[in-house]
Amino acid sequence: MQDTVHSLVWLAIGFGLVNVAHSLEAQNNFRYLAQTPLSTVPTFDNEDIPWGLTTYANIPYLPCLSKRDSLKYDIAVLGAPFDTATTGRPGARFGPGAIRSGSSRIYADAAWSLYTGENVFKSNVKIVDCGDVPMTRLDNTVALKQLETGHDIINARSPVSRDLSPVPRIINLGGDHTTTLSALRAAYKKWGKLSVIHFDAHIDTWNPKVLGGDVSDYGAVNHGTFLHIAHEEGLITNSSIHAGIRAPLAHPVKDMKNDRRCGFEFVTSRDLDRFGINGIIERLKSRVGDAKIYISVDIDVLDPAYAPATGTAEPGGWTSRELLTILDGLVGLKVVGADVVEVAPAYDGAGETTGVAAAEVVHSLLYLMVKTPVAGE
Repeated sequence: MQDTVHSLVWLAIGFGLVNVAHSLEAQNNFRYLAQTPLSTVPTFDNEDIPWGLTTYANIPYLPCLSKRDSLKYDIAVLGAPFDTATTGRPGARFGPGAIRSGSSRIYADAAWSLYTGENVFKSNVKIVDCGDVPMTRLDNTVALKQLETGHDIINARSPVSRDLSPVPRIINLGGDHTTTLSALRAAYKKWGKLSVIHFDAHIDTWNPKVLGGDVSDYGAVNHGTFLHIAHEEGLITNSSIHAGIRAPLAHPVKDMKNDRRCGFEFVTSRDLDRFGINGIIERLKSRVGDAKIYISVDIDVLDPAYAPATGTAEPGGWTSRELLTILDGLVGLKVVGADVVEVAPAYDGAGETTGVAAAEVVHSLLYLMVKTPVAGE
């Protein structure tokens, strides 16, 4: 018994000595830090670092919507905080912030893809975050025009490299899917008619008489009718395609007849099980051919298990891995614009599952733009 007591005493003394040693080491480290010459402390005078701002993938922020003609860049990330044309759960006005937050793990110096071997941020292509377009929450018509004007301002700039594109290309962070209509209207002025690759659970070509327009002309413009409107306005070609479609229809015949009239074919979500990843990629590429492309990704193309934070979740969607593999497989297409929309972070979990997935989708869209230059008309 006496030996046990002696052992415990010596053990306590040993722990005490270790703690004293750690305390002395901490004090010495503190003294070292306190005595560090100020010349070795990093300064904050680098205008290319967005100090204090949350930007996509920590890239530089530029006030792209200002009147400073000297601002030059090749690809602009632009937020569209808008969600007042939804038919389901609202909240996508906070999507741009959620996507930027989900990208916080991405840094230029450590963004080499294991799959492609590429780092889009080290490609001599200047990519910047332009922040959000100021959009009113009280009038949809005005808000969408504000977004179109924001795109027009960027489209009027000269890029850093004209070998990549005659104007900066834009990746839009939504916002509900109606924001794609503003992007297409602005893109048409620079590029003419575009083929659309539309990743979504829903067709979004509903006739406004079926969805929204039966209430008012104002309500006719919404996130389920914008592709119908884009067709009616002559913005898109008849060689467009949906991917990941699985949502119910309002009418089993009329909806799909109007969809074909608007220039779309479609790949369903379950087609992936029949044809595989490569089959889906080949179908998308063969449909759009050599046309100039706008890629729109509604995050609800993913199954709610991978993207719960969206306005109209539909079970049976693709996994994040499947979508990213398909996107990377589209390399070589002439992508002139793109977006990721319908991220509504209020419905996400603590791990920000949807925001993280959407941020990686943006990363893949950047890869497509960086890899394939697009010549002007």
